[in-house]
Amino acid sequence: MDTHDRKARRAQARLVGIAVFTVGILTAGGYLAVSVLTDDSTTPVGGRPSAHPPAPSASAATGGQIRMTPGKARAVPLLKPTKSQEGAPLGFPKNGMGAISAAVAYWEEYAWLDDAMARRQLQVLVSPDSPQTIDKQVSEVRRIREGVGLPPSGPAPAGVTFTTVVKAVRGTSLTKDGSVVQIWLEYDRYGTKPAGGGDDDPLKDQAIDVIMKWQNGEWRLTEEPQYVQLRTFPVTYDPNSVPARKDGWLRVDHAH
Repeated sequence: MDTHDRKARRAQARLVGIAVFTVGILTAGGYLAVSVLTDDSTTPVGGRPSAHPPAPSASAATGGQIRMTPGKARAVPLLKPTKSQEGAPLGFPKNGMGAISAAVAYWEEYAWLDDAMARRQLQVLVSPDSPQTIDKQVSEVRRIREGVGLPPSGPAPAGVTFTTVVKAVRGTSLTKDGSVVQIWLEYDRYGTKPAGGGDDDPLKDQAIDVIMKWQNGEWRLTEEPQYVQLRTFPVTYDPNSVPARKDGWLRVDHAH
């Protein structure tokens, strides 16, 4: 796993008394595009690539029309996995919401501080066409562990639990048939200390992206070069931002 931008690479945040590096997925590069997967669609809404965040529409600010933001728009009702294997969530349908829900479930359940568990999950979730992804991401887990003063291999610190909550998503189909999708995830991560009590300094407002590929009846993680080169990069997520909504950011609803 690579950090998603230079700022994240430099930053460290305290989480349950442990310095944790902000991590992302895949290599930086690409361009911005206005596109989104909504409901059951598997193709992006059209939008030309742009070197700058999209400006608010003039028509949206006049005539009494609502200037839509992620906070005002309907939240995405996530689908639940219907099965699991080695701690990996499975059983999502082959459509846009299935891809988004699979990506969210993966990141919320990923054993990012336990290299053995992470490997077992990745062996289930990673596409056979991207085998290097498993060793790459396990190596990143070990790097994080060493960076916070833990042995390179082992479980999470005893008594410490973590909760990752994805708040928003931005989905873009990378193929015409919607079988390969890039999903950006905006998330917070909280911890519980060994002695109990909440996290004094949770990791907030982080963003990572994953590429999901429909293969063998499941959404799989992939880093195949032909898809990595098609990645797009969003404007910053803000629930009150008109540009964020125009760029495709959607809140997620965990209640369903």
